[in-house]
Amino acid sequence: MLARLPWPLPALLAWGLAWLLFVLSLRAGLNAVLALALASAAGVLLSVLGASWWRRLIIGLGFPLSALLAGGLALPAWGWLLPLALLALIYPLNAWRDAPLFPTPADALNDLPGVAPLEPGARVLDAGCGLGHGLQALRQAYPLAELHGIEWSWPLRFLCARRYPWATVVRGDIWKADWSGYGLIYLFQRPESMPRAIEKARAELKPGAYLVSLEFEAVGLTPLAKLEGAQGKLVWVYQFEQTS
Repeated sequence: MLARLPWPLPALLAWGLAWLLFVLSLRAGLNAVLALALASAAGVLLSVLGASWWRRLIIGLGFPLSALLAGGLALPAWGWLLPLALLALIYPLNAWRDAPLFPTPADALNDLPGVAPLEPGARVLDAGCGLGHGLQALRQAYPLAELHGIEWSWPLRFLCARRYPWATVVRGDIWKADWSGYGLIYLFQRPESMPRAIEKARAELKPGAYLVSLEFEAVGLTPLAKLEGAQGKLVWVYQFEQTS
């Protein structure tokens, strides 16, 4: 997998594949705009494997920028907006504002059942599931749970649903979704969006339900436990005994 290769090999391989697709498309008779769109789409899709937001930008924009600098490609001015449009499609603005595709490490949640036990069939939600790394970690921790994911970006939702057919993955806004029907809500957000998550959890989670946050503390709530997960990331566990 590209994400496991040392940097900058993922970027170099993604750019090379995009250029190969571009050249083959031109040779197949595709016009320049469609060839650029196809190759840019490949680069943007591969960018989701970047380990950080700036690496994803480098991977996603590498091909169109190199094509622009290379010159000799006759395109209308609007043609160069295609790569940006593709990036906006797969990484909508609110996704960057909330949590720009932070992947959950594979074994980060293994110790969770010891402090947050769930009955078989309990409904668990990964709020902002991206490509499904959190769902995979949740399934490893709770193999008998009913797993759900919500993702705003429809390409990411589509890819996540195809990768993990055992989970129910829908496109939607995590802030508008109803959290009350879940026994556990899993988040890997960012500090700026945690107050909003706390407010929503307080308003909607039923007594006994858990809120689990990877890495970022829910300031103002008393943690049931603080675990050290994979790669040294903290797992904050909260249980709501009563609604407020």
